[in-house]
Amino acid sequence: MQRIKENIAKINGLKAAAAEKTGRSGDDILLVGVTKTRSADEINEGIDAGLTDIGENKVQEIMDKYDFVKPVRWHMIGHLQTNKVKYIIDKVSMIHSVDSYKLAEEINKRAGQHGITMDILIQVNSAQEESKFGISMDETEELIRTIIENCANIRIRGLMCIAPFAEDPNDVRIYFAEVKRLYDQYGKIDHERLDFQYLSMGMSHDFEAAIQEGSNLIRVGTAIFGERDYSKQK
Repeated sequence: MQRIKENIAKINGLKAAAAEKTGRSGDDILLVGVTKTRSADEINEGIDAGLTDIGENKVQEIMDKYDFVKPVRWHMIGHLQTNKVKYIIDKVSMIHSVDSYKLAEEINKRAGQHGITMDILIQVNSAQEESKFGISMDETEELIRTIIENCANIRIRGLMCIAPFAEDPNDVRIYFAEVKRLYDQYGKIDHERLDFQYLSMGMSHDFEAAIQEGSNLIRVGTAIFGERDYSKQK
């Protein structure tokens, strides 16, 4: 418990310092604890230490842990297959990884069945890495407009990106900056189903650089819980 609590306190200090450099406070930056491969007990320790939001990469892990984790906001942050949307539509507060109209269409359908509006982020692959999901910078506006015009049960809350890994996080600032530019541009669109509030950028190794480039939501796992045990990964 003490280790996780201390790690969260350290991250909160670092995000506050990074936010201050952009004229914001640490409270302006939402910390989402990434709980991939983590047990419900570990997650509950994080919640007791102040986590209000957690993010999972896999649908199966949400299903396995959901009933054993204390009240918290769940985020789906990993690639989501259309045939698995139905399992988590009533469990998560936001889906970060929408990168196709096909996926948005299924989310819209399932949200309608539950009588809810699902908050989503559009995942942008600003570095155009073949190993990562996400749409290109040029495709972003068309996808946003198609969703808001056709999906009554979806609200687009902003953008998400995963920058390439670099030993020096300053080397990937350009990719964060490009997504921030899109965030500012498309956030000006006036539509009832578009309400840009979240720019989800930055993980354990690069969240300070991401915050300095405009991120207001960081997804941090290893820096909170320690190195993952991949033998537990399904």
